[in-house]
Amino acid sequence: MTLAAPLIPTLETERLILRPPSARDLPPFAAFYASDAAEHVGGPRSEAETWRYLCEVIGHWTMRGFGRWMVTLKDNDTAIGLVGLHFPLNWPEPEIGWAIWSGTGRGYATEAAQAARRYGYDTLGWSTAMSMIAPGNEASVRVALRLGATRDEDHDHPDHGPLMIYRHPGPGALS
Repeated sequence: MTLAAPLIPTLETERLILRPPSARDLPPFAAFYASDAAEHVGGPRSEAETWRYLCEVIGHWTMRGFGRWMVTLKDNDTAIGLVGLHFPLNWPEPEIGWAIWSGTGRGYATEAAQAARRYGYDTLGWSTAMSMIAPGNEASVRVALRLGATRDEDHDHPDHGPLMIYRHPGPGALS
């Protein structure tokens, strides 16, 4: 039997490591998704639902060749968030998404999303990117604005309802 595992790169920023997700991330991931803090990103979820979602996050790398990373601080390997590139079948286009559940308010989402966006533009050759944000998720709107994204047309998602789209500056605008 041959196992095919996706090659998931590790990215590093000034304060963070964006590393491949793994089973060891379930406890902090499940704690976040069990809380009301996950209301804008599909929560709350049971531990079993979070396990399946973690498997989906890992499988996205195999299906698309890109995905989201677990975010950790450089001096601690415990996951504090999930940030990266996301493009399921029912999304209008690839997006940059973020969820930080520990250490919020310190700029970690912005720092990690900048690294993910660079990867999308520089490694994958993307010419554009967007972020879809649930109405009422003001913290994510602030991150999008710090990243230089501007409000675009809303998207009426068949499962999640209306979502706000924020368009990121293209690679040329970031140079």
